Amino acid sequence: MSDSDTAARVGVDVGGTFTDVVAVRDGRVRVHKVASTPDAPEAGVVGGLEAAAGDGLALDAVGTLAHGTTVATNAVLEREWADTALLTTDGFRDVLEVGRQDRPALYDLHAAKPDPVVPRDRRHGVAGRLDERGTELTPLDTAAVRDLAADLDAESVAVALLFAFEDDAHEQRVRDALREGGYEGSISLSSDVLPEIREYERTLATALNAALRPVMAGYLGRLDDRVDEAGVGAPLRVMASNGGLLDAERARDVPVRTLLSGPAAGVRGAAHVAARHGHDDALTMDMGGTSCDVSLVRDGEPLVATDVTVGDYPVATPMVDVHTVGAGGGSVASVDAGGALRVGPASAGADPGPVCYGRGGDRPTVTDAAFALGHIDPEAFLGDVGGAGEAARAAIERDLADPLGRSVREAAAGVRSVAEAETARALRVVSVERGHDPRDLALVAFGGAGPLLASAVAAELSVPEVVVPRAAGVLSALGLLVSDLVYDESVSRVRPWGEIDAATLRGTLADLARRLDERLADVAPERRRLEPAVDLRYRGQTYDLTVPLEASVGDSGIADPALDAVAERFHARHERRYGHASPDEPLELVTVRLRARGVVDPPTLDPPRTAGRVADAIREERPVTFDGRTRGTRVYDRAGLPAGEAVEGPAIVEGSESTLVVRPPDRVRVADDGSLVVEVAADA
Repeated sequence: MSDSDTAARVGVDVGGTFTDVVAVRDGRVRVHKVASTPDAPEAGVVGGLEAAAGDGLALDAVGTLAHGTTVATNAVLEREWADTALLTTDGFRDVLEVGRQDRPALYDLHAAKPDPVVPRDRRHGVAGRLDERGTELTPLDTAAVRDLAADLDAESVAVALLFAFEDDAHEQRVRDALREGGYEGSISLSSDVLPEIREYERTLATALNAALRPVMAGYLGRLDDRVDEAGVGAPLRVMASNGGLLDAERARDVPVRTLLSGPAAGVRGAAHVAARHGHDDALTMDMGGTSCDVSLVRDGEPLVATDVTVGDYPVATPMVDVHTVGAGGGSVASVDAGGALRVGPASAGADPGPVCYGRGGDRPTVTDAAFALGHIDPEAFLGDVGGAGEAARAAIERDLADPLGRSVREAAAGVRSVAEAETARALRVVSVERGHDPRDLALVAFGGAGPLLASAVAAELSVPEVVVPRAAGVLSALGLLVSDLVYDESVSRVRPWGEIDAATLRGTLADLARRLDERLADVAPERRRLEPAVDLRYRGQTYDLTVPLEASVGDSGIADPALDAVAERFHARHERRYGHASPDEPLELVTVRLRARGVVDPPTLDPPRTAGRVADAIREERPVTFDGRTRGTRVYDRAGLPAGEAVEGPAIVEGSESTLVVRPPDRVRVADDGSLVVEVAADA
């Protein structure tokens, strides 16, 4: 038994509607969903832990506690962050306002850019200048910085000086001068947060980090206290945007790297499940209560990008490439002024939730439509909901069916169709629009609502197989337990590729490796991995591609032939991504990257031991609507379906945290690990 199996491992993912807890010890999996507490997310986390403790989990036996959080993401979306000041090179205080050249809406003459993270009266120029290679042109005026420190009316300060990625000495001296001048708030340096080119992106990431630091420090501090009081002594780890875990201290220092934390955990879990079913390449579809997050897995790893937009802001730190649409189970359906049916982005959330939950909701949602079509039975997972089903039908009739001149079932079918179309469109963005054929991929569907729509969406995209994991409704929480510790470092060095030799590259990577050493200090040497890469572009281009180096980092260095191989891989990647390549054109190095990974053994999960026959798993037969036709449909208890057996559609498979809808042309089989595998009919 590996060390990872000797103590309990707990993953907690906080979503917009539910907080999911997955605990694993000695192969046994405990799953709990509790209502999220948006005003105090730490209360939901502790509530989930207490629910697990009530199910027999000894909290003092927890050896790993991993957490996916929405705190930083919500702060950006709602712009509820700390008052922040920005210190930048004289003449560049308006970088945040100028932003990028592209327009938010190309043909809208009145389109407005988002408000800058730092208002102009809190942005200050600092005398002192470096050139593009880090050579000092003008000395830094540290006396002026000390004088400014006393007047900074802000909880946090961002420091982003021109070309600090070439030499961070000026930024370090600005920080020292602020402290000498009496400033006591938090300070974020661009050379720590994102030491890369592109002035707007670097300044924005640093400003966001500064604005989020007090928010995340407060949350993680409260969470630490509540977890300690509950009796959990394990160190807290937080899912980062790049699909790996960070220690809590690093998450406090660079909260900008925890944006999209929960969705990243889900993609990591989906990649793990896809690999177990023989799929190194897969689409992932995580539909929860508020939104649907889709992504792509290639060669067993989630794709990571550095141009993901969160809210209105393009954040250039490494993030799992997740595309989000406002089509979740709790998304509110409405009829707009033009008589068109709309779904989202407004959501019923955790409180009050969909009407059919019986918790006070009064606006029809995707979940209410699923209930009206017979796809779900709220009493199957919520117990007695006190006649809320009739209230759900009444809400659909009032808000949708009557304005559209349709029956309740027709209006509900329309809601489902719109949600399916939104999801399929999002999946095309991460596949077809990036050169990947969905026909060559599997779809891993999870989240509380994902399996409801998965087979219909797969048919729309001609995806041949859907995998619904055993813990589909809590896969993001389970994904936390299969995630490695991952830390990324980078530095921009814009140079002609022909001028780069192995010794130069080795020296830059060695500098990055020294920054990463202490972060993996508690990881055994045999479990450490260093993964170098470079960003390259054709000279004159403004965009670049990341290419792995496939070489060792250390005393042996990087052999010269590896550099030629990198150039060849760049041309091949450029051809695949953009449809053309120019092997005779000179290349340019943009950024050197190094990823440090502390490899974690996935927990061992006991396989399901269900015996008996498929017939034993039948709960009931009820009328269910598929593609406009209502027919009697068998409803199966997922826990009662034996491994190796198959069920022909139409069918409904109800689990404790999600429901799978199997359309009439499809067939679902139960895999040995308890996953449900839907074979999507080719003629659907």
